[in-house]
Amino acid sequence: MDTKTNDPISTDHAQDSQAAAADQTELNIPDDALIIIPVRNLVVFPQMVAPIGIGRESSIKAAQNAARSGRQVGIVLQRDADNNEPMGVDLHRVGTLASILRYVTTPDGQHHLICQGEQRFVIKEYLPDYPFLVARVETYEEPETTDPEIEARMLQLKTRTADILRMLPQAPPELANTAAGITSPAVLADFVSGLMDIKPAEKQDILETFDLLPRLDKVLGFLVHFAEVLRISQDIDKQTKERFEDRQREVLLREQLKTIQQELGETESNAAEIAEIEANIEKAQMPEEVEKIARKELRRLSNMPDASAEYSSLRTYLDWLTELPWNITTDERIDISEARETLDADHFGLEKIKRRILEYLAVRKLNPEGRSPILCFVGPPGVGKTSLGQSIAKATGRKFARLGLGGVHDEAEIRGHRRTYIGALPGNIIQAIHKAGSRNCVLMLDEVDKLGGGGVHGDPAAALLEVLDPEQNSAFRDNYLAVPFDLSKVMFITTANVLDAIPGPLRDRMEVIQLLGYTESEKMEIARRYLVQRQLEANGLTSEQCELTDAALRAIIHFYTREAGVRNLEREIGSVFRHAAMRIAEGTDKRVTVDEGDLHSILGARKYESELAMRTSLAGVATGLAWTPVGGDILFIEASRAPGNGRLILTGQLGDVMKESAQAALTLLKGKAKSLGIEPESFEKQDIHVHVPAGAIPKDGPSAGTAMFVALASLMTERPVRYDLAMTGEISLRGLVLPVGGIKEKVLAALQAGIRTVLLPARNEKDLEDIPEEARQQLQFVFLENVEQALAVALEEAAASVS
Repeated sequence: MDTKTNDPISTDHAQDSQAAAADQTELNIPDDALIIIPVRNLVVFPQMVAPIGIGRESSIKAAQNAARSGRQVGIVLQRDADNNEPMGVDLHRVGTLASILRYVTTPDGQHHLICQGEQRFVIKEYLPDYPFLVARVETYEEPETTDPEIEARMLQLKTRTADILRMLPQAPPELANTAAGITSPAVLADFVSGLMDIKPAEKQDILETFDLLPRLDKVLGFLVHFAEVLRISQDIDKQTKERFEDRQREVLLREQLKTIQQELGETESNAAEIAEIEANIEKAQMPEEVEKIARKELRRLSNMPDASAEYSSLRTYLDWLTELPWNITTDERIDISEARETLDADHFGLEKIKRRILEYLAVRKLNPEGRSPILCFVGPPGVGKTSLGQSIAKATGRKFARLGLGGVHDEAEIRGHRRTYIGALPGNIIQAIHKAGSRNCVLMLDEVDKLGGGGVHGDPAAALLEVLDPEQNSAFRDNYLAVPFDLSKVMFITTANVLDAIPGPLRDRMEVIQLLGYTESEKMEIARRYLVQRQLEANGLTSEQCELTDAALRAIIHFYTREAGVRNLEREIGSVFRHAAMRIAEGTDKRVTVDEGDLHSILGARKYESELAMRTSLAGVATGLAWTPVGGDILFIEASRAPGNGRLILTGQLGDVMKESAQAALTLLKGKAKSLGIEPESFEKQDIHVHVPAGAIPKDGPSAGTAMFVALASLMTERPVRYDLAMTGEISLRGLVLPVGGIKEKVLAALQAGIRTVLLPARNEKDLEDIPEEARQQLQFVFLENVEQALAVALEEAAASVS
């Protein structure tokens, strides 16, 4: 680009510049005023030559006016770099007086100034009515000084500047000579400040420091920091270069080794295998500690003959390390509305459980990095514990893995075997995560209450403590891997049938959610919505080919199944559809409709008929309610007497607690004999036999205390117990009825057996909240404080009541 020596404005756009100049010649700018040009992210120091790009219309007018009139300009840093129209208040008060060496307009319309700083100034006031910023300023003259403190700092500044310039490979040698030749401390400080790569605000702070001694201290402070940054950068560069050279040297040596082996006829048969494992290590994105061990083992493998016995086990170990999802996660999406729809679509009822799961998911959404509790679903078989875990995985978009713990008796099945054993493998936890392929999967630990006890092989329940403890599982160490694996992102969910069978320390780490049994109407809805369609598809049928009527479904529920869940119900429905499939496959029928009357020929005789009236027609028989791991059940307590010497005979494979309940009931009855009209001497002349049928099944627990007392009272007073009544409750020797557990399961069992009145301990009244409204409406509840109240309701003749 050609320029005139007496005109600092480029001639490339002379016509436009002359027109602009003509407009500006009319401006009357006082001689003591200065044209101000705001700049972004740039501080010009005195004696510093700097190019400045200008783009704002006001800045272009200001620069052209100054260039035409030969005036100096004030370069001032604006406070906010994003401000496109800065006013006086938007600029710093201290700037640099600069001379325009050259004004350049490029062919693409860009405007540039090349300026040289002269001295500092302070803005006193801005003058109005100008198309650009004009201000009256007060310039600052650097004083001459011979202070030894300043001289010492100047010498230090020169030494450090020379060191830094030597550390900068791109710095021209002229810079070092220029710095060495500067004799003014103020000029040296400004020169070094312009060279340093520090923030504009920090440079502005130096510019605003008029006192020379503090200014030199600030420059020295920034220079020391800048030198340290450069030193660290050089160290990093050196280390990177050394690693690169080591890698190149290793490649060269391997190529030489390969050539030597080829010359000797020893081909490297496992080279491709080693290369593949190395690529897998790169791809696995392991933690640094794990990758270091993997590469160490890979070097061992590369120097080992593939016929070696250890080669195969070491290769398997490296495969496990490279295939684990060290850094693979699925995107967790938690939409509470969508999760609610998913749970409602997959499960009928269970409102409290679904609400707790939605609360769990809501907390996970608001605090993804928080430590969520380990949920433990406890309930009888077939109530939907495992499917709830699958629904949670579906609702969160995570992968699902299931691990059955029933019968696990060896700690190594959790933690893995050490590699020193032949055929060693990682534990089931690591295997499940490997199968899921994601380190934030939903892992369901089924049947946690059926873990084997500790023995010579260790305690698997103790091994699970580390797995389920959020304070420890971020560095879970499998014996086979021998490296830590982070389990903190895994969403653990456990299931159990019986809460008491879970070891205390393990139970303490989990939040228990009880899933109790279903009523007949709930089973009916579940069968209609899920089971029928599932069994139709499983047996190759369609709804057009086979229909199961509501009456038949209700009969299957009432007469062919008696369970808390729906697993047996689904089996019976499957039996019906298999029968229909056979008829359709034979060509006997094209469409089969199964009604209640057809069930006898398909499923056989009814399995569960009401025995209440037959069992309780005689005195001495009471109906109790029992809890079992598979739900509730009714229990008949039979008492009989024969001549003897006052012995109490107990049969029916009763446990110690149940035997003690029978003894307490008899003692209590003897104490109340007179009030009940019983001759006390009759106890000494007769043996009393208490039997609980189904003697092959072990029975235990305190819940039968009330029923045993009522059965004995019925026997001795010869008054039968109402056949449509059942009871539960523990008794004390003072005749109090104490609370027991499993109320919902017991009540549902009573309803299914045809019971209409249920006697419960008064302190169990709060447990009715867990029972479905439909079941509560079909039953009458009597709450007992003492055994006298039980006799008043249970014995058929009112005369037997005791006030």
